[in-house]
Formats: sequence, C-alpha cells, structure tokens
Amino acid sequence: MYKIGVNSTKLIVFLGVIFLTSCKSETKEVIVENQIPESIENTTTKVVLASEVDWTYLNPKRKDKAPLAGTLWGDRKGTEPTGFLLKPKDKFSSPPHIHNVSYRGIVISGLIHNDDPDAGSMWMPAGSFWTQPKGEVHITSAVGENTIAYIEIEKGPYLVLPKEEAFDSGERPVNVDKSNIVWLNANDITWSDVKGTQVAFLWDEGELRGTLLRFPSGFKGKLYTKASTFGAVLVNGQINLEDKTLETGSYFSSKGEALHHITTENSATLYIRSNNKYEVIKK
Repeated sequence: MYKIGVNSTKLIVFLGVIFLTSCKSETKEVIVENQIPESIENTTTKVVLASEVDWTYLNPKRKDKAPLAGTLWGDRKGTEPTGFLLKPKDKFSSPPHIHNVSYRGIVISGLIHNDDPDAGSMWMPAGSFWTQPKGEVHITSAVGENTIAYIEIEKGPYLVLPKEEAFDSGERPVNVDKSNIVWLNANDITWSDVKGTQVAFLWDEGELRGTLLRFPSGFKGKLYTKASTFGAVLVNGQINLEDKTLETGSYFSSKGEALHHITTENSATLYIRSNNKYEVIKK
C-alpha cells in the first residue's frame, strides 16, 4: 500500500507532478469570463441534504455490527456509479474482507483506518483521501462518535465479500493524509479569479476527474460548469446554495450548463466529481 504520512516525500512529489500537469491542461481550456451567462434557466440542479439521507446497514447480514450507509446519488445495489455516506460506530473495526468493486473515500469527520489486516494503525483525519482496490483483503476501522466518510464507486453493485474470495486486480491502494494534500491557489490556476480559492487534484481517469475545491471565508460567487456529469459533496464547513443551507455530507449535482450560486460565512470545501472543467467567479 502506498501510505502518505507526515514524513513521506516520494508520493508527494509524484502527486505534485500530477497536479501541475493537470493545471497545465486546464490552461488550454479556460472558460472566458465574458462567455459566462448571468443566469441560466431550467438547470438540472439536484440537492440532497445530509439531514435527508436514508440510513441503512452497509452489510445487512451483519446488521448493527456493520456501519450505516446513506446513498447520496446512484444505487449501490445497482450497476451504475454511486456515491454514499459511510457512518461507522466509535471504535468500529471490520473483520478482514474484500469488495467486488474498487472505491474511493474521503473522510468527512472522525478518524478512519483502512489497510491490510497486518498493517499498523494509520488514522486518517477529516479531509484525507484513500482508495481501496477490488479483491484486496483489508480492514476498516473508525474512531469518533460521529465518524462519517464519503464513498464513491464507478460501477455497482457494491458488495462485502469474505477474504477467501480475494483476488489481485492489479490496482494498488493509496492513503493520503490531509496534511499531504497539495493545494493550488488562485495564482496557480486560470479558472478562478477569487482570492483565497484553492484546488487539489485527487484523481484523473480519462474524462472523469476528482478535485477538492476550497472556498475562502465570506465567499460570494458562482460555480459555473458545462459538464454532463457534475456532482459535489460538502466535506468541510457550510455553504448556502441558492435558497438552501448545506451542512457537511450534503450533495448537489447538475447536467449540462449550470450556474451554482454559493455563499459562505467561513471556509468550506467541496469534493467534486466531474467530466469537464468548472470555473469559480465572483458574484
């Protein structure tokens, strides 16, 4: 497993190269500000508040011994891409197991440990990112009365299977502590003109890309996109989206051209999964 601790450097350099390369590619596809409309009618924006999530057992066979899961989009029992919230109990620790599909995870609150059964504890705090390849035996543990993580798959169904069914998919897991995520500010990117805006590139798979977008305190502006696939989960802070207040764990999405009007009182961070560029502009 690739682990990024406070003293790790090789993977940080590797990630830094990816981030800078991504930035260069973005400079070739900049949205010109005067081409952005003042308003867009009939957008396909969908909002799911964290308070509206329907919680069920992640593994029904284990019932209350399993974490709770709340779907934000998609259907983890179906075949389509899906994103859901994971809510384990304090001091939860799973038995060694595998999954039939690979997933990505972001810690929203509490501490998460995800590694092979013999590995030493590596507790990832809120804002950390990890991946878990399909077929690989691992355990997942949690510390905190309100530990929540966001989990994302590109193909379902999402199943929990016994370790005896392990296989090597050729993928390798990555754990990225929040202290080792590389942030780029408005001076480093060309698709934000708002001072204090920061972006971190997490993964890139063909047309799809995962990024973290951090808004500064007192932000008043718009998030503009033409992506046919665009979804955002609030992983830190609170935002006002049009007439709704979003707490951590809330989700919004759109298809096609859309303007998301956002204001913040304090700093807030979104995780964005998108198949096209987006731009942050002042109100």
